[in-house]
Amino acid sequence: MTPRRKKRLYIVVLILLGVGGATALGLTAFRTNLVYFYSPSEIAKGKAPVNRTFRIGGLVKKGSVVRNKKNLHVHFVITDTAHDVPIEYSGVLPDLFREGQGIVANGRLGPNGVFKAQQVLAKHDSNYMPPEAADALKKAGVDPTKAMPHTMAEK
Repeated sequence: MTPRRKKRLYIVVLILLGVGGATALGLTAFRTNLVYFYSPSEIAKGKAPVNRTFRIGGLVKKGSVVRNKKNLHVHFVITDTAHDVPIEYSGVLPDLFREGQGIVANGRLGPNGVFKAQQVLAKHDSNYMPPEAADALKKAGVDPTKAMPHTMAEK
């Protein structure tokens, strides 16, 4: 092999290694930042990861909201009407957070089965339900349009 061909081969190999390394770093970053959605039923079946961030969605169970009067710590239960998951959250809840409301929470499931939320999301329209939560309710055999007790007419 001539010195010129060797030099070209080294350059091609270095370029391929650089592209391969950049691709590996990009895929690793994408995988670690990917947040999956699980319903309470999927969590009850053990499909959700423990100590890894994911999203949970469903309805806030009536009578389950317990607020600590000394700080912003809140305990509540989210349900898809088939299974319930207890949630702990410390922070300011959305203004329209209430029992019976469809929500999505981001956080981690602890080893004790309690979901520790880092963020709780609710939509302003009382007839709205996050698509993931509506799908979870449908899978549980519940009509999402009838599961939402709050409508503008009730206010």
